Amino acid sequence: MNSFVHNTEGQNTVSQSARSLDTSTTGQTHATKTIGIWRSWALVAGMMIGSGILTMPALLAPYGSYSFIAWAVTGFGAICLALSYSFLSARKPGLGGPYFYVQEAFGRKFAGIVAWGYWISLVASVAALALSFTGYSKAYLPFIDNNSWYSGVFAIAIILVFTTINIRGVREASAVQLVTTVIKILPLVGLGIAGAMFGEVNNIPALNPDNDTLFSMVSGLCLLVMFAFIGVESATLPSEDTIEPKKTIPRASILGTLTAAAVYMIAMFGLMSIIPLTELQHSASPFADAAQILVGSSGAVIITIGALFAISGTLNVCIMITGTIMNAGARDGMFPKYFSQQNAKGTPVRALLFSSTVGVILLSFNHYESLIKSYEYLLIIATFAVVIVYLATALASIKLQWQDYKQQQPISILQLTIALLAALFSLLALLGTWVVYQ
Repeated sequence: MNSFVHNTEGQNTVSQSARSLDTSTTGQTHATKTIGIWRSWALVAGMMIGSGILTMPALLAPYGSYSFIAWAVTGFGAICLALSYSFLSARKPGLGGPYFYVQEAFGRKFAGIVAWGYWISLVASVAALALSFTGYSKAYLPFIDNNSWYSGVFAIAIILVFTTINIRGVREASAVQLVTTVIKILPLVGLGIAGAMFGEVNNIPALNPDNDTLFSMVSGLCLLVMFAFIGVESATLPSEDTIEPKKTIPRASILGTLTAAAVYMIAMFGLMSIIPLTELQHSASPFADAAQILVGSSGAVIITIGALFAISGTLNVCIMITGTIMNAGARDGMFPKYFSQQNAKGTPVRALLFSSTVGVILLSFNHYESLIKSYEYLLIIATFAVVIVYLATALASIKLQWQDYKQQQPISILQLTIALLAALFSLLALLGTWVVYQ
């Protein structure tokens, strides 16, 4: 996040910041590095733990305990992806943006596809996050409840508010990210543990609503669950601001991904123990409903406020990244040159406005659907696009390691195996698209 924050104050964009490592040619020096292991961990875990876990339980409820298989498989795949990104970052620290690695391995054409895919996934995520924020606001804004037009307008307004905040150049320090990440985790874990202690733990059946094979069902669920793990690459992006990046980034990536996976599993288990699955799948704010059952209206208020803060923090960062990635890509020729312009503060206003406009259009296409159904559509778009990016970067890791081997450089069999597993997992998630749309 620190690299993105610096961009709002006139610093270089993600890709350009890599070039500033050579101070002899740029004449620039980099500020003191401030991101250590825990702030880097907070960047990964904080990006992951957002609307995915807060709204995902409603989508997975029809599958009951089978959903835990998908969480475990996706968590393992996410760890492999995190390790692959860590290897690529360590190979050339300071070069952020997934498209750079693909360009180095496969050339500019494929890098352009990845850059656009990554941007599309972020824009769809912005729309999905706005809908999740709307869902958790329904308890206190009854006029948006059960009215798709009002809820759509409210979600659009949320996008516009946070876009305005980013255009005005508001800065978020990595220390704040650390605090907010801890604040997000505590109530989720607490509610999950409370659900396991006081709920009906044995009342979580294994359900297969479409009578698919186990492999087909899990692949479809992995596509949905992967949305909650978008952000495995987060620690690699501000690598030039990271203390000892070759050590910190791999550790933070693994720890952040493991943290998110553990929080997800505990929270899902607790929710399914508290709320009957037939009710859970129709809930727009599952954690608030669970808190209402456990401790009454006061608990629901606390959970709802915490959820809104969690979603808004992730939404703010996600909007920031859409502008930053498009601005950086425009400077590298991946996007139209028009989006390379910044204002006096260094904010990529054109890229931010265009990205948010596309997010609003995606919301408008789905205004006639229920909140949960619209969220699912946007989630699928975001996840499908980002899984293509993850597959491309895993394949880039494999090819770059093979190039190193051909140049008589030592390679790690473990790193190569991890990249292969990351590629296989990405293919599994892509297969889930066919399952979901049958």
